[in-house]
Amino acid sequence: MLIDTHCHLDAAEFQNDRLDVIERARKAGVGCMVIPAVEVGNFDVVRDLAHSTTEAVYALGIHPLFVPQAGHDALSRLEAALAAHISDPRLVAVGEIGLDFFVPELRTREMVDKQTRFYEAQLDLAVKFELPVILHVRRSQDALLKSLRRRRIMGGTAHAFNGSFQQARQFIDLGFALGVGGAMTFERALRIRRLATQLPLENLVLETDAPDIPPAWLGTGANSAQGAGSKDSFALRNEPAQLPRIAQTLANLRETSLDVVIAETARSARRVLPRLGAMC
Repeated sequence: MLIDTHCHLDAAEFQNDRLDVIERARKAGVGCMVIPAVEVGNFDVVRDLAHSTTEAVYALGIHPLFVPQAGHDALSRLEAALAAHISDPRLVAVGEIGLDFFVPELRTREMVDKQTRFYEAQLDLAVKFELPVILHVRRSQDALLKSLRRRRIMGGTAHAFNGSFQQARQFIDLGFALGVGGAMTFERALRIRRLATQLPLENLVLETDAPDIPPAWLGTGANSAQGAGSKDSFALRNEPAQLPRIAQTLANLRETSLDVVIAETARSARRVLPRLGAMC
């Protein structure tokens, strides 16, 4: 079974054809999709969406890009939502959470402090509710690792990982699998491709990050400021149905079969997100 460990099916880009997107994924052999929340305002949306199809599960968390506008009660509302739904088998993780040191507006001292406070508080909630985490990792590997080492986190996924081999090993040693997706399909993505071929397959999971990070065959203009809302941006939009070709790319890079990649990455996903075992 193909498992898309990271896709934002609730995104506005899918508002006109979401059911068609889910059906295309189903026909492509994607048997499970993990839908992480990004802010308090879409907690109910991702939960309802996950319950609307047999192929979806969800996570609850506050994404670092949404930390600047997060209110003073955001963390308490997340804790309340986790407490209310912890018995829901479709709730598989706390996420998407993490740190983003790429966006200039998030690199000010004030925003770094607020990001860190939100990240560490959400790690503590993951410990409290005994859930793994789905991490946003963008130029923040060492800072993320520092906070993880101070807690007994169950592990989880490091989404769209693009760090060094040494950093990758540290995440793996802490119980994480590394997400590989559309970025890996570009020949110029040398670091990601080295990680995808040199790390044990059992430490990798597949993801699309749909509608973002379109694979090479879709082009590079999707979801850009210039393309947003245009006919071309829709054509370039990523979606879970692209996962088989992403998996085939990984198989080609590793000189193994597609069946092996599908089986091993699904096994990895179920290991680091244990609740998937009952749903996917």
